[in-house]
Amino acid sequence: METSLILRPEFWHDGSVWIAEPAPSEEGRALAEFARHELQMQDGCFFQTSGTEGKRKWVGLAKEALLTSARMVNAHFNITAHDHWLLALPVYHVGGFGVLARSFVRGSPVTELTGKWNAAVFVQKCEEAGATLASLVPTQVFDLVAAKLHAPKSMRIVLVGGGALNGELEAAALRLGWPIHRTYGMTETASGVAAQRTSGADMEVLPIWQVSTDTDGVLSVRGEALAKGYAVCTAGGWRWEAIPAAGLRTRDRVEVLQVDGKRCIRFVGRESGTVKILGELVSLEAIQDQIEALKLTLELHAADAAVCDVADRRKESSLVLAVSGMNATDAARLQKSLNETLRPFEHIHEARILDAIPRSELGKVRLAELRALV
Repeated sequence: METSLILRPEFWHDGSVWIAEPAPSEEGRALAEFARHELQMQDGCFFQTSGTEGKRKWVGLAKEALLTSARMVNAHFNITAHDHWLLALPVYHVGGFGVLARSFVRGSPVTELTGKWNAAVFVQKCEEAGATLASLVPTQVFDLVAAKLHAPKSMRIVLVGGGALNGELEAAALRLGWPIHRTYGMTETASGVAAQRTSGADMEVLPIWQVSTDTDGVLSVRGEALAKGYAVCTAGGWRWEAIPAAGLRTRDRVEVLQVDGKRCIRFVGRESGTVKILGELVSLEAIQDQIEALKLTLELHAADAAVCDVADRRKESSLVLAVSGMNATDAARLQKSLNETLRPFEHIHEARILDAIPRSELGKVRLAELRALV
């Protein structure tokens, strides 16, 4: 669906189901049919989840949930019709779509950045349009800082989400004049759950959300903009997984606290085995399962191999394939075959040969030890 169609008022009221994907596909058409006929859904949007669990899942959001989220973000930042958005995220991700929703409910104009992301072109477009607002991911902020590009004078708010923003990178961006505001959210919450009202402050929980943590500090969220559930594509067809009425348990560990009478959250980390790369959630366990299967296919029965994440200043994390009991040729074969099964942002660009993969008595990879080795 074209951006202009999403911005048309009738889009929000015509009962249509929109499948968020770069280009129409057979899977998208099948999902739309499933939503209309099996789920009896109207005025819905589906976004593919960034989780990797061996099966494709699509988050089902009511259009009203997206509009509710948009109203809350607009109110939080006092966004008006006099503001001007520079859209630099794809609309088939909830972050980009959220920009359009906020623009729609407030009547703010939008200029869309087309083509491959380029930091210098982004700044140029901001200056040409007189943009006051933008929403970026940490990787894009990294590129702006790396190129030492100063913020246009018109820019008053840059929302940064989709991944943890390194404090050093945030400080460097602020020195260049970029009015960074950290946000926290996910596809299932139609974008934002919490956001900094001012740079450097804690992220305030938006009024529509109820948040809590369990004994491990893992966040659960509940609210009127929460997704209905997941449409799951399997070999046998589509099935629906409803999100419980009690709320969604995330994979993020946070602190929930009161600051000056406001509910705030501070991001602590993610549950073991789940990392983010370029704003996308990646399950190391699912990739490890693929490694074990490929070892059989490639007849590397006596060898050992494991995947782990390492810090990456630009992408937040990147993946390394650690192997033992095999030579460089076999390691390259395994890496190549594995990359053919992975999504582009998950690709492994380096293999390390170790004496042994650190494992527990039950054979589970000791990730902390493996990270230290690689």
